[in-house]
Parts: sequence; structure tokens; C-alpha cells
Amino acid sequence: MITSRETPAVFDWLARSQQEPHQAHREWAERGIALLPLGARFNAVTLPARLVHAGAGTDDLATVTATLAELFCGPVIHNRPQHQYSALVAPFPILRWPYADDAPMLGTGHFLSVPAADLTGPTGLYWTVRPRIVGDLCPVQSVAALVRIGLTERQRSQQ
Repeated sequence: MITSRETPAVFDWLARSQQEPHQAHREWAERGIALLPLGARFNAVTLPARLVHAGAGTDDLATVTATLAELFCGPVIHNRPQHQYSALVAPFPILRWPYADDAPMLGTGHFLSVPAADLTGPTGLYWTVRPRIVGDLCPVQSVAALVRIGLTERQRSQQ
């Protein structure tokens, strides 16, 4: 676990999504959060917590984290105050994303608040699953699978 505001290679890679990567490093060092543009290096799927918890079958944060780490094999941010998760995925044609109403995919023209490497929860904005290597992203198919499972479970519970 990183205990200071270090920026390993993976965070350098994330920072390079900005035209001025040093700005992201400065934001992480000063505020613990950098605002990064989406669409070139990665997109983000916004997953409401209720959908993630339905898909994981629990709202226990440790179990949800383990489920996301196993299913997505890529970085996920938890914005606890806003009750949502953001899965970082490869740039993908947003018009082809079938879950825009339930779990919108954000790309070009949008920005994402990305926590510093050492912010690993469990309050505020933090990494539920930290990126492991340069270019580490969640497979779009895996994120779609969790959305489908979550929607199915939500429908079942409403019947």
C-alpha cells in the first residue's frame, strides 16, 4: 500500500490524459483528487451503488470490493457521498453502450474526479480497486455483465 502521495507509473499514465500532466500530479499532491478528461485514454461507466450492491448481492463494502476486483480486473473509484462507483474502461463508442439510462458511460467532453494513489477508503472519494499496471482498465463486457445482473436482481426484489 502506498502511504504517501507517490505517483507510480500507472498514475503517470493516468495523468497523461491531461494536456499538462504535471497539473494532475499537483492536484493529487495538494488536494488528493485530480480532475481528468475522459475519452482519449479511458472512459468511465457511472454505476449507482444500489445497482452495484444488487449485482454483488450485498452492500457489505468488503464483499463488494472483492466482487468488483474479481469481476472487473481493473480500476474502480467509489464516490461514497454520491453513492456511486466509476469503472474505468477503454474508450468505447458511447452510442453503442446499451445501459445509458441505468449506468451512463462518460467519454469525450466529460471529466472524472480521480483520487490519489493512497486514497483507498472507506470514506469520501477513493479507490475501491486501484489500477495495477499502466493501461489497466476494466473490460467493457465485464462492466456490462454486472449492470445486467444488478438490473435483474433489482427487478426480482421489486416483485
